[in-house]
Amino acid sequence: MKTIMYLVLLIPFMVISQAPKEYNVIENAMLTANPEKIQEFESGMAAHNKKYHAQGIYGARVYWIANGKNAGKYVWVMGPLPWSAMDTRPAQEGHDMDWNTNVLPYMLPETEQHYWRFHPELSNFSKDFTIKNLLIFVVDVKRFKHMEFMEAVKKVQKVYLEKMPDHPYGIYINDMANMEGMDFAWVDFFEKSAWMGNRDSFPLHYEEVYGSGSFKNFLKEIEDTTNGESEELWIYKEALSGLGGKVLAASRQ
Repeated sequence: MKTIMYLVLLIPFMVISQAPKEYNVIENAMLTANPEKIQEFESGMAAHNKKYHAQGIYGARVYWIANGKNAGKYVWVMGPLPWSAMDTRPAQEGHDMDWNTNVLPYMLPETEQHYWRFHPELSNFSKDFTIKNLLIFVVDVKRFKHMEFMEAVKKVQKVYLEKMPDHPYGIYINDMANMEGMDFAWVDFFEKSAWMGNRDSFPLHYEEVYGSGSFKNFLKEIEDTTNGESEELWIYKEALSGLGGKVLAASRQ
């Protein structure tokens, strides 16, 4: 009987110990400044971030979109942080009033909000680096094809690890269902714009890893699991951000 009682008492602790570790998400808010009030918008944004989002998991960075249908818009990015931290996010000490007074009046009502789950096991932050430019590759994954698509992503990861081990990139999956085709994001971090003009050597690298003719099969896997993709170039705006550009590898593991 004592043994049975001991096991009954132990069950809650076993459940707690087996509870899955919380994963981290990135909060992205796409904002459109009133073209007649850009100076006021940027001034208010900079002051707000440096006061309320300058450190820790609530730290925020701001990016400016340089191409595509969203060109000229800003992206406010906070995290990575667990969902549980959303309950204690900065909302006191005048945070909301400051935003509503000094930022919101200078925006247009065209906003878009997403929460992206960060996948460190698929990403590569092997060394510290400084954020400057981001190439955002967003994929529209076919319905019920997520698992097959992620198997293809793992093949890409293997190529990068073997052929480009020092290149930093992040893998993110939208944590919310949507009809806009924003399901998966691969984010390349680079310093100089000349990187954009480099010859695309991925097909060659892929066949060096998986064998001759394998890239054609890879393209078929992508065709079978996706509806298409899009790319955006983001420029980091340090003056508008709360966090600096330095990213520590240890913070992304």
